[in-house]
Amino acid sequence: MSKNFKKNLLSLILIFAMLFTFSGCATTNPNQSNSNNQTSQTTKTSDNSGKIKIGFSFETLNLERWQHDRDYFVQRAKELGADVLVQSANSDSQTQYSQCQNLIAQGIKVLVIIPHDGSAIAPIVEEAHKAGVKVLAYDRLIMNADVDAYVSFDNEKVGELQAEYITKLVPKGNYFLLEGSPTDNNAKLFEQGQKKVLQPLVDKGDIKIVGEQWAQDWLTQNAYNIMQNALTANNNKIDAVVDANDSTALGAIRALQEQNLAGKVAISGQDADLANCQLIVEGKQSMTVYKPVKEEATKGADVAIALAKGEDINANGKVNNGKIDVPSVLLTPVAVDKNNMVDTIIKDGFHSLDEVYKNVPKDQWPKQ
Repeated sequence: MSKNFKKNLLSLILIFAMLFTFSGCATTNPNQSNSNNQTSQTTKTSDNSGKIKIGFSFETLNLERWQHDRDYFVQRAKELGADVLVQSANSDSQTQYSQCQNLIAQGIKVLVIIPHDGSAIAPIVEEAHKAGVKVLAYDRLIMNADVDAYVSFDNEKVGELQAEYITKLVPKGNYFLLEGSPTDNNAKLFEQGQKKVLQPLVDKGDIKIVGEQWAQDWLTQNAYNIMQNALTANNNKIDAVVDANDSTALGAIRALQEQNLAGKVAISGQDADLANCQLIVEGKQSMTVYKPVKEEATKGADVAIALAKGEDINANGKVNNGKIDVPSVLLTPVAVDKNNMVDTIIKDGFHSLDEVYKNVPKDQWPKQ
């Protein structure tokens, strides 16, 4: 074998080796193929599991009510083959916005939001849509945005039920209106419903509204402070309190108890929280508005899945949010007092008989 032949053969081997090396580098380029591999892996996982990923942003989980919603929603979503990522914003608008952005980045198909502030959260809807994510406003409406769907109760009806019940108990007298958080659109709807019932009686002269205040973030302590001040300003001469929900009713009742007025002043509520159901059967709170949470959460999960699949949500109404008429699924609330507690709250398994009547002598418990 000639020296030139060996030299040429070696050159060819080196050339082939270099070509092989460059070819190998092209298939393992960290800026390209790793990204492709991740996409393939994600697609493969999604195909194998068949699961839809839903993001659920709660304004807070400190309220008992929202803990029920979370549990029922997640349960129903799992039954339908979906995963739910839950975030709680602890009643902070900026935190909620950031958490929603984080959920979108995690590849969700639908973003479900209970807004702390229905206006402040509005821009997230456009961000979600740009990422191909549908947005469902749950229980509270998101304002001035192209929201895909809304699931809630007839919130104006809630206010009507509260005022109707209290005016039957106290057809004449001094009324104080303890409203919810001013950032919550639902609170405004409750007020509208209340005044629809109250205004004719005010015009007639039977009822005098001696004050109205809003409890920021629905906090019990805020309601307690408001009620204390209201009692002082009116020399305790308040006959009825139309209170927007149960967490604020707790604060109001604490202030009334300090003046030995608990059970003497009619007071409404909403959400059927356990502590308030106990107060109702003890005679310290007049009523609550029960919104069958399991029904709402189950329907919410159904709607979220339908949105993810591009299916009809079976809306039964539309609610205007200042920009569009949002396709809505609206459910019916129920007024509850000690007379129908067993047939509603307890029958539904929302709370047990033992829990509700724990502070009542056993010989006074109702028979089931």
